[in-house]
Amino acid sequence: MTVSAMYPGTFDPITLGHEDLVRRAVRLFDHVVVAIAENPSSKEPMFSLDERVAMAADALAGVERVEVTGYLGLTVDFAREHDLGVIIRGLRAVSDFEYEFQLANMNRHLTDEVETAFLTPTEKYTFISSSLVREVAMLGGDISEFVSPTVRKALMDRRNRA
Repeated sequence: MTVSAMYPGTFDPITLGHEDLVRRAVRLFDHVVVAIAENPSSKEPMFSLDERVAMAADALAGVERVEVTGYLGLTVDFAREHDLGVIIRGLRAVSDFEYEFQLANMNRHLTDEVETAFLTPTEKYTFISSSLVREVAMLGGDISEFVSPTVRKALMDRRNRA
């Protein structure tokens, strides 16, 4: 049986923590779709959908059985439409759990065709979030330990234009 999964998020931008979870996921699933949300309801992305997709595709270029794409709408609808039986969610800390638990239960309520799997990042990435990386970058800090060179350049270019 082939099991395909999706790893949804805004990835604004993709971090080494995200990349770590994708690498872990391909050990568990036959195919992983990194699905980048176009218009999240509670966030205003720094980068456009096309920019986020391009950065993620570049960062994950060497990882086999991974596809990067953008999407609009409910995550569970995207999963069903693309025959993705599992939604991968990352848990960095206990503080992530309550929101992720509610989200998993809502998704289960919307469809019983898609399961949620929680993965934890490698310890050295547990404190990294896209929002922290953006903030450090905009304030001139060194983010090279947190993102790929392509993402670092995009953030530095954005800072220099601001």
